[in-house]
Amino acid sequence: MPEQDHDDGGRAGTVVLWRAVGQAELDLVAAAGWRAWPAGPGFAAVPERRRAAQLSRERFVPADGVGYVVRFEVERAYLERFAAHREHGYVIPAKEIAGLNAHLVGAITEEADYRGPVSDREFAEAERALGRPLPAVWRSYLQGASWFRRGWLASGAYVWLNPPREMLRLHEAWDGGTAAHPGIAVIGGDGAREHLALDLRGDPAPVLLVDITSAGWESGIRQADDVGAFIRRVEDGGFEFEFGDG
Repeated sequence: MPEQDHDDGGRAGTVVLWRAVGQAELDLVAAAGWRAWPAGPGFAAVPERRRAAQLSRERFVPADGVGYVVRFEVERAYLERFAAHREHGYVIPAKEIAGLNAHLVGAITEEADYRGPVSDREFAEAERALGRPLPAVWRSYLQGASWFRRGWLASGAYVWLNPPREMLRLHEAWDGGTAAHPGIAVIGGDGAREHLALDLRGDPAPVLLVDITSAGWESGIRQADDVGAFIRRVEDGGFEFEFGDG
């Protein structure tokens, strides 16, 4: 998980908090322009990203198949009226949510998205289309209790990972790019123009960074010697994109 142990150092006079949310609550926050929390029975947020990620992965992903971590800042003077509990962080009563919204500083931001296990059927469809098996460690990660779908890592990198069906859609949409990279499996990217790709001709298959304009593997930049090493760096938050010498 991309983690920071503690982050209360937002803008001057503010405290940074983290909250685990499900899809329904995230949709309401988005509908409010990412500037307000919806009314509800109560509200809890924690000062540690790690704890929010744990709650998202253990509470929302098993129930709904998806869970999120969001970050926001609150005026310190307002927050000081509430006690910080060791387990639950700051607990805001329902009647105070409007007050909380009035003391938010800046926007609420989605920091991480976690998903539940990918089916055997989805992997089988992808491997038939590829004509090659995907690495067992990649399958194990995406079929675990939860996996990191997309978001900001503690390193500052924004990483987006693809389940097998999305990978196939990207292959189809990439015109001649897929054909120019035999053995490719696009497992993720930076959310913009860079693909994170496995070269399945290798054993183990390395993880390479491939620009959407790439004409072949020779322009790929190695990110990890194998997908297991890549996963570990994503989970501990330390992965950073290597862009070569420019």
